[in-house]
Amino acid sequence: MPRIDDYKQALEIGRRELVGKNPDLVASLSGAKVTRHREGDIALSLLFLNEGINISWPKIEFTCEDSNKELSIQQQILILHYFLGAWRANGPGITGQWCGFQDIPDGRFYLDAFVKRAKAPLLKAFGTCPERLVEAAKRLYGAEPFDHGDISVKVKAFPLVRVALIIWKGDEEFPPEGNILFDRNISQLLSAEDIAWLAGMIVYPLMGSAGGGT
Repeated sequence: MPRIDDYKQALEIGRRELVGKNPDLVASLSGAKVTRHREGDIALSLLFLNEGINISWPKIEFTCEDSNKELSIQQQILILHYFLGAWRANGPGITGQWCGFQDIPDGRFYLDAFVKRAKAPLLKAFGTCPERLVEAAKRLYGAEPFDHGDISVKVKAFPLVRVALIIWKGDEEFPPEGNILFDRNISQLLSAEDIAWLAGMIVYPLMGSAGGGT
């Protein structure tokens, strides 16, 4: 398990790398917006899981637009990695093609973490009541219907990142099953470890919103 010192180091490394970039180009490539204040300060803003996030420049400090909620250090690192991934990949567009976590580079290495953080909790919470997934995902993330499985939704995690949550209803012969898919451009934007974290960040608030699946 990473220690908090490891997270702090990753955050500082991401900050140092990002601040060396042109903020206007970072925004253009990632789907963020740039705001310039009279005092000369600059801020980037983007939607992360349906919540507006402001990032001051050059301090690279994070605030939520509509709440006093503090972003976790893992969320801050993920946002930094998203910006840097969009920069390196020159702003890869949505492909409309989908892949499983195991198809992502290094996905098999992090597969156990992905299943533990996201896939298994999704199935436990919504396998017997998939309709609640649709309600919770729409309420929290403005999710859209998806055309896989018996019940599925598509979540806009970042401007360039789409994640699909899928449930197959069980019957007398087979138990419920679930899966999480990603637009194929995600491997250009985030590492497998980041993607596992992102999936968990999507699923756990859904569980809480829907009463934990109880």
